[in-house]
Amino acid sequence: MSFASGEPARAEPVALIHARVVDGTGAPARTDLAMVVDHGQIIGLATTPPAGGRIIDLQGKTIMPALISDHSHVGLVDGMSAASANYTRANILAALNQYVRYGVLTVTALGLNKSPLFDQLRHEQHEGANDGADLFGVDQGIGAPAGMPPEAMIDGMGRDQIFRPSTPQQARQAVDLMADEGTDFVKIWLDDLRLTNPGKPPLPLLGAPVWDAAIKEAHRRHLRVAVHIHDLDLAKTALQHGADILAHGVRDKPVDQSFITQIRSTGAWYIPTLSLDESTYYFAEHPETLGQPVAHDAMSPALRDRIADEQWRKDSLAKPSVSAARAALAMNERNVLALYRAGAKIGFGTDSGATPLRLPGYAEHRELVLLTESGLTPLQAINLATQKAAALLGLQDRGVLAVGKRADFLVIDGAPDRTISDIDLISQVWQRGKPVSDGLVIKGKTL
Repeated sequence: MSFASGEPARAEPVALIHARVVDGTGAPARTDLAMVVDHGQIIGLATTPPAGGRIIDLQGKTIMPALISDHSHVGLVDGMSAASANYTRANILAALNQYVRYGVLTVTALGLNKSPLFDQLRHEQHEGANDGADLFGVDQGIGAPAGMPPEAMIDGMGRDQIFRPSTPQQARQAVDLMADEGTDFVKIWLDDLRLTNPGKPPLPLLGAPVWDAAIKEAHRRHLRVAVHIHDLDLAKTALQHGADILAHGVRDKPVDQSFITQIRSTGAWYIPTLSLDESTYYFAEHPETLGQPVAHDAMSPALRDRIADEQWRKDSLAKPSVSAARAALAMNERNVLALYRAGAKIGFGTDSGATPLRLPGYAEHRELVLLTESGLTPLQAINLATQKAAALLGLQDRGVLAVGKRADFLVIDGAPDRTISDIDLISQVWQRGKPVSDGLVIKGKTL
């Protein structure tokens, strides 16, 4: 039996009754509600279900909006390899289906995508033509010649996945090509990996005239610009030149009042991607994840073999970059809490899919845990991953549970608004008003 999201919506309303409802707005859960779904939308949310239609009793379960990623990647990883050759329709759709199993129904692939495949798949996912998460994102993106992202990161990465302009005119041409292809955003990498890879020479940065021209041209083409940053000073500079989204958190020093004032006054969004740094050492440090289905099922067989290898774990944890990653995570957590308390606009993303260790779906669950470890409450973390993440993308049809909204939601055997790790207890995933997954098992398919 197929549960492809492109099938016609069911003919009768479905009422999910006696549920706890966490609506995604940050408001406390409401209990014993009936949520009614019809033709892919929520048509009722009340204490009494309407007469007629199908009834599903969710006593003891929690309903919440599906998760939304503002920063992921697709088509880069297969097993333990990250290569241009992995950018295939089958590989991308497999990842989008994995996101669904973990309750992530909207994914933003923020650069390193190949056209026209990415643009075709994006339209197909919008229309529900295939199984898997809805897809938004940046086509290729712009990086410095010989700079970020390093060529060694993606084997065979070329101009079809990233532009490396050396002049303002080349930068404008790159933006125009992405705009003509229909990209949702423009992505610029502004990072030299100086602190990420201690002991190695920093990578060259894009010249300011080049990336300034790219931002101006993107705005002329009515496109927002997401900038990859690591350091506070470059984050400030990016905002000064009109960056609309900081695609990572500041990780080198505490954010100061001038930055807080700047990001609030510009209205720019901030995506902390806490789990990015943690992923570099997490599995080497926690081999017990092999025995945890929620982690195990997100891993490729090749990754499971690596984690089971004691020597690999020792070698991984001995790398100087691990100490840098731990320090970066601690600073990132400190800064996201400061920015949240100051009222900055914060989205939700993980950079999942960029390396073999950043697991689609599982990374988003870890991100929620890390947000609460930073000092946010579970309700606040859920709000970032649903309503706020949708707002960053400019999507008004999802991210909260309310009448008229798209019926993308999760049924959870627990209370993630109280204990955020209960996000792992997904028992149902509904997409466009239809059940598409029972936790980590796709209906009608064998994993």
